[in-house]
Amino acid sequence: MKIIGSFVSPYVRKVLACMHLKGLDYEIDPITPFFGNDEFRRLSPLCRIPVLIDGDFSASDSSVICAYLDEACPGYPLLPADPKDRARARWLEEYSDTRLGDVFIWGLFYQKIVHPMVWSEPGDQQRIAKVLAEDAPATLDYLEGELPERGWLFGDFSLADIAIASFFRNAAYADFRPDAARWPRVASFVERALAHDAFASTLPFEDIQRRVDIRGRRQALLDAGAPLTAESLGLPTPRKGMMRL
Repeated sequence: MKIIGSFVSPYVRKVLACMHLKGLDYEIDPITPFFGNDEFRRLSPLCRIPVLIDGDFSASDSSVICAYLDEACPGYPLLPADPKDRARARWLEEYSDTRLGDVFIWGLFYQKIVHPMVWSEPGDQQRIAKVLAEDAPATLDYLEGELPERGWLFGDFSLADIAIASFFRNAAYADFRPDAARWPRVASFVERALAHDAFASTLPFEDIQRRVDIRGRRQALLDAGAPLTAESLGLPTPRKGMMRL
């Protein structure tokens, strides 16, 4: 299987963590959608990452990809067995992809990290201020009532845990971490989830992708043992357009 998308993307991170639980091998083309070429945009008409390529099949939405992996690849289940638990797990994945994505990715990570780096322009300071004052606290208040004090949401570590925790790594890259005094369940859940090997195994590649200039990034990842594809769908310069990190 091939995955197209940056190690630093929370949506790519979610898929890779699920593949780790399933014991699946993959090759990755670690590009961001801003640098995707015409073939990338053909495979992902909404300019979203990740894209999964499995033989003659492709999909370009992380939730669709994770559902495909769970149905096509036996072994470790990504969703709980009980129908009500499965529905709740799917809701928490959707909440994460939508709400946590809007708050922590587009409201913080994009504004503070990506926008200045890619477009050489400052991010929206008013949006950052609103996220910190209003949006993030309201979101964490909700999660504080949903997350377990110990362990995982549905017994074994699974898709719902992964979907939630993934966004908090990008939030930390933008210097935001949940206050353990105000949101103790969120803070402890995020800490133990991100320490799980499903996430920790790709953290060295994230660090390389964050600190190495794009011109030397691919070689640095290869030197570190990242399982890269032989060819890339990336361009040397970014293009604007509808996309999801």
